[in-house]
Amino acid sequence: MAGEVRGSRKSVRAHAVQVHHPPSGGEEPATDDSTEPCSRRTEQSSILQHNGFHPTNHLRKNYKQISQAITSNSKHVESPAMSNNKHTNEIENGCNKSKTNILGILDLSNNELKGELPDCWNNLASLQFVDLRNNKLSGKIPFSMGALVNMEALILRNNGLSGQLTSSLKKCSDKLALLDLGENKFHGPLPSWVGDNLHQLVILSLRFNNLSGSIPSNVCYLRKLRVLDLSLNNLSGGIPTCVMNFTAMTQDTVNSTSSKNHGYTISTATSFLEIYYDFTSFLTWKGVDQPYKDADVFLKSIDLSSNHLTGDIPAEIEYLFGLISLNLSRNNLSGEVISNIGNFKSLEFLDLSRNHLSGRIPSSLAHIDRLSMLDLSNNQLYGKIPIGTQLQTFNASSFEENFNLCGEPLDKICPGEDPANPRVPTTNAGDENSMFLETLYMSMGLGFFTGFVGLVGSILLLPSWRDTYSRFLNTLILKVFTWWKQ
Repeated sequence: MAGEVRGSRKSVRAHAVQVHHPPSGGEEPATDDSTEPCSRRTEQSSILQHNGFHPTNHLRKNYKQISQAITSNSKHVESPAMSNNKHTNEIENGCNKSKTNILGILDLSNNELKGELPDCWNNLASLQFVDLRNNKLSGKIPFSMGALVNMEALILRNNGLSGQLTSSLKKCSDKLALLDLGENKFHGPLPSWVGDNLHQLVILSLRFNNLSGSIPSNVCYLRKLRVLDLSLNNLSGGIPTCVMNFTAMTQDTVNSTSSKNHGYTISTATSFLEIYYDFTSFLTWKGVDQPYKDADVFLKSIDLSSNHLTGDIPAEIEYLFGLISLNLSRNNLSGEVISNIGNFKSLEFLDLSRNHLSGRIPSSLAHIDRLSMLDLSNNQLYGKIPIGTQLQTFNASSFEENFNLCGEPLDKICPGEDPANPRVPTTNAGDENSMFLETLYMSMGLGFFTGFVGLVGSILLLPSWRDTYSRFLNTLILKVFTWWKQ
């Protein structure tokens, strides 16, 4: 997502912060996608050098000094981007508590940082975007992180962090829109304070941890939530019936304003800059993570897969009309697939595989035109697969291991059907007849029009044809007159 231009132009993308500086003429230079990520950060030098800070030299420092450099220089550095640099040293607690910081964006992602996070966040209250994903950090989330009351995005995914989620994060309730703590070693129950306090959350990802217990009903207080990912944990119990309170997911519309709300303003003696960053989430399909950019604008997803959930799929979930992805696979869910699943007109990904679901596949499922990925395998479904323009296009593996299921695309013929002459839906036959008649009438009309134009054109343009036609008309009129007089 390109950044807006106000004063000078800047652009920041979540999970890989990029800051672009324009030339003196005011136009932003073209970017080369082939350039290494770290090279883009050299473009920050104009404003950073103006404040006595050179990012290239800074990145060459031993990372043992980086935590000190952040706090000692952050009076002058608004958005240090130090990701993708393979730093390996441990983070030291080099906080200078005597200084006030105006650090707005901190991106240390995609390095090899080790050790515990320093407990020095009290002096960084201006931070709005923190990305420490894809490192080797360990230990607990420092209690002082709760001091980041202006934080809109906290991304700690894919580290070795452990312990229970610190309750101090509930102090970030005013602005925190993205909380991604996935792929760590957090344990314990999903805290109720997440739903009670973090009402601005748009994306919540706690996937691939060791969370246990049931999903608290308090999570339904997150009315702005568009992406909920609790997959690959040890959660048990049922799916809360209050999911219909996810108001943002009940609307089949694009969140046109959300992307404009995530920005950071930099004011210096010579420029006024606004940096915007987008939120990226991940959809997992058969073990493969696929990035989904601008997730807070375009994506509406629930992923509770690979847990120990039991009970029925709540009927209230049918009110989430805007869902694009629903993954409840690899649980112990029972009962039937909700009958009104066809109401999900925007649904593109549906995975209910490896449960204990029974009953027939609802016929309304065949009415979802956008459905591009489907997996209902390894359940106890029975009966004939509904016939439609969509379901028969999926691979047979989407329905396999349902031993009493029959019909295309499975090779198993349903009882009462003639294998040599399988029953063709009436709607399809009607469509074929209608297409044949439409083609026939169109051909007749074109033939008549062509012949008529050819005849009239020849009479008007060729004198010999015109004379012959005149004599023919005179003879015909004379014969008719003679016959009438008799």
